[in-house]
Amino acid sequence: MAAMSAVAKQAEQLRQDGNIYFKKDRFGAAIDAYTEAITLCPNVPVYLTNRALCYRKKNNWARVEEDCRKAIQLDNSCVKAHYMLGLALLQRQEYSEGVQELEKYIEGTGYMCLQALDLGRGANPKGYMVEEIWQELSKAKYLLWEHESSQRSWELQTLKEACEVALKEKHLMDSSKTEGFIDEVDVDHVKQLTALEHFFRKAAEPDIPSEVLFFKLNI
Repeated sequence: MAAMSAVAKQAEQLRQDGNIYFKKDRFGAAIDAYTEAITLCPNVPVYLTNRALCYRKKNNWARVEEDCRKAIQLDNSCVKAHYMLGLALLQRQEYSEGVQELEKYIEGTGYMCLQALDLGRGANPKGYMVEEIWQELSKAKYLLWEHESSQRSWELQTLKEACEVALKEKHLMDSSKTEGFIDEVDVDHVKQLTALEHFFRKAAEPDIPSEVLFFKLNI
């Protein structure tokens, strides 16, 4: 028990050393210190999230994701891990999962953070952190909407083209069966194409959520 306590104390000292290095922007040295702490005590989530923050500063998002996932396995309520994992997922364009992780951070920080997000800037004494979270979540939701919107547009265009081909084939068949009524068939065909165009134009109208609009106004 005493040996375990000594190991834990050594790991904690390494964490503190890492914190000092981090404040001096010596991220490589901080990573080394946190790594030693993790080696001694691999089941302490804060050592992993501290190292993940260093990797974030170095834009090593793959390692950020790796450390945050390990931290979440140890403690699913580790909100910092959810937050940085969300950012890492956005970096590789996993927008849906990224948004989910950022929302887990907000859920985990409780009512005050949610209230601050609802009221906007300056609603929390730690406003700078709330501001960053709020901006990242708005950005993530915009990117998710943009990605899904592009996918919907492609699917609608593909469906529209298929419908136009089907109408053209129907028009040719009707024309061959209704000799003497070609003008009427042509009029019906034009009406069908017009209706089809109107339908897909309405279907393609963007459904931008309010937070997306707000984000676009503030970038």
